[in-house]
Parts: sequence; C-alpha cells; structure tokens
Amino acid sequence: MSQDLGKQLQYVTFTLNKEKYGINVLQVQEVLREVEVSPVPGAPVFILGIINLRGNVVSVIDARTRFGIAAKESDDKTRIIVINLQQMMIGILVDSVAEVMNIKPGEIEAAPNAGQSTTSKYIQGLVSKDDTILILVDLDKLINFDTRSDKFAR
Repeated sequence: MSQDLGKQLQYVTFTLNKEKYGINVLQVQEVLREVEVSPVPGAPVFILGIINLRGNVVSVIDARTRFGIAAKESDDKTRIIVINLQQMMIGILVDSVAEVMNIKPGEIEAAPNAGQSTTSKYIQGLVSKDDTILILVDLDKLINFDTRSDKFAR
C-alpha cells in the first residue's frame, strides 16, 4: 500500500468572476487587503504596478486581465495574494479569497485542452468537489510571460 494515500495538498482558493481558483498554499506568502498600487510605465497591460511591502518592492498582476476577464471595480472583498515564486515576491489581485481547501492528489483531474483559450494555458488541473469546480492555477505559467526582457519587473 502506498504511503501517499493519506497525503493531502492544501490550496488557497480565490474567486474571479464567480469562478473558483486555487493556488498551492506553499507558494502563498500572505493575503493583503487591496493597497495603493503605483503604476509602472511601459509594463505589460496585466501588471497593475508595484507596492511596497515592508521594504520589499512587489509587482502586482491583475488576475482578471491575465485571464482575459473583464475588469471590475475593487470592493471590500478584493485582495492581493502575495506569492513567493522563484525567489521573487509577486502580488496577484483577485476578487476575493475564500478558504484553504484540502485536496488529495488523486482528486486532481488533468486540465482540458481548450485550444488557445487565454485561461487554459494557466490551468494546472481541475478538482470537482462539493458541486463546485476548482481551477488549479499554474503559477509558473501565469507569472512567466513573453517580453523582450527575460526578467520580471521587480
């Protein structure tokens, strides 16, 4: 019998346009209420700008823009999820943060091949649980983007 049968992964869940998404909890540093973001001239359209987080400059990505979802006004549920990816702290602006969900590796289904859909290239897998579909985000692909520079704005 495999030792991994009882192993569970934890995902921080968030919403965008009434859809539920998940990020591996091990990559989440903290969740912030929306703070003022300073724009960065010449940055890609999905980068809102930068914030100062206790002396660290953190680039903030608009998840709605990155996923090709229409913009919406921020409200009291809007949050910035600060992730640590490849030694960089990056903020992701989301509609709301819901909960931490426990998922067994066997519950994760492969992401459907949805062609050239803007969203599909950032999906790591899907989990169907409690009459909801949780979309697991591949942060490496979400954060890695093609520009003339190979460095992410810091």
